[in-house]
Amino acid sequence: MITRTCENYSLMPANLHRWAASSVKSFLACAIVLSAAVSSASTQESHPTLTIGSHAPDFDLPGIDGKMHKLADYSSAKVLVIVFTCNHCPIAQLYEDRLKQLTSDYKSKGVALVAIQPNDPKAIRIDELDSADMSDSLAEMKIRAAYRHFNYPYLYDGATQSVANAYGPKATPHVFIFDTQRILRYEGRVDNSYRKELVKSRDAQNAIEALLADKPVPVTHTGVFGCSTKWKYKQESSEAEEAKLNAEPVTLGAADASELKKLRGNPTGKYLLVNFWATWCGPCVHELPELVDTYRMYRGRDFDLVTVSANMPDERNSALKLLQRVHASDRNLLFASGDTEALQKAFDSSWESGVPYTVLLSPAGEVLYRKEGDLDILDLRRHILASLPADYPGFQRYWVRP
Repeated sequence: MITRTCENYSLMPANLHRWAASSVKSFLACAIVLSAAVSSASTQESHPTLTIGSHAPDFDLPGIDGKMHKLADYSSAKVLVIVFTCNHCPIAQLYEDRLKQLTSDYKSKGVALVAIQPNDPKAIRIDELDSADMSDSLAEMKIRAAYRHFNYPYLYDGATQSVANAYGPKATPHVFIFDTQRILRYEGRVDNSYRKELVKSRDAQNAIEALLADKPVPVTHTGVFGCSTKWKYKQESSEAEEAKLNAEPVTLGAADASELKKLRGNPTGKYLLVNFWATWCGPCVHELPELVDTYRMYRGRDFDLVTVSANMPDERNSALKLLQRVHASDRNLLFASGDTEALQKAFDSSWESGVPYTVLLSPAGEVLYRKEGDLDILDLRRHILASLPADYPGFQRYWVRP
């Protein structure tokens, strides 16, 4: 009603004198709505990038080392390089080795490199993790840094985004390079291509070299390329996507020996993850939500998930209830008989132990990953990411353990 009134005000301002006094309330309500809309739009666009010649904004952020890091901690460096980057972006991932190399090459020359993660993890939709093993929380940053052997500080700004607001990174990675007086002398990309073999212009390195030589930076600004910064206002989109996924129907079909044999051959044409579980298996129940998240992360790619409950047919209601609780909208099956051994052999003649039992199959039915017992969910996701086709092979190579 208020929105319709607002439309009327915008269309017929000349007739305002005819409105009765009672309409004043509607007018004020309209003003409030329009003000809120303008405020919202302003919030979404109020992240200007720090301009060349500006002083470095201060920061006080937690790092993966368990310490708080301040701008003053790097006062002894002749050149300070601040890079806004993150875990989940595939472009940022491909620049991790280059940041490590910059750190190694210039640390002894008086250059300090500090990486800052600007994204609010709650603002990242789960389908935006389709090229990642995890999201962008501080705990996950610590895991990524250990996995990829970071040699530079990695700081978390996702809680308040106060530092990101001060610097205005547009994408990850986004580089800001400051001189001895902490005046911004370069802002933009690391280099001209995320594909190493296509790199021709090492812009950040050129800026560092110029500042070390007390010379003007040849190019002070370049555009950036990568995943957009996930500002807090994007939480609404993330929550809406989660609600939509949680509303998807959860079904539970029957799996006899012939169905399991067919499943083992992988008729999906995709990379297929098959997980055998049961309601009476503690690790299985613990893993189910992580498997559902994995399905949601990668299902937009050539990936599918099938869960198979090893419960007896008369335990169907309990199995379905648990699947509904974790919103498992993937394909779910239940052993069609009590002959567990025959059903196991129908899928895999070498499988003689219990559950959980997890297999990743190629589109041709080749076993790419097999695990009897508790899953390491990150190890599984990395196997998936190393297997899924990508337009650029470097995205797959990244997930081969360094």
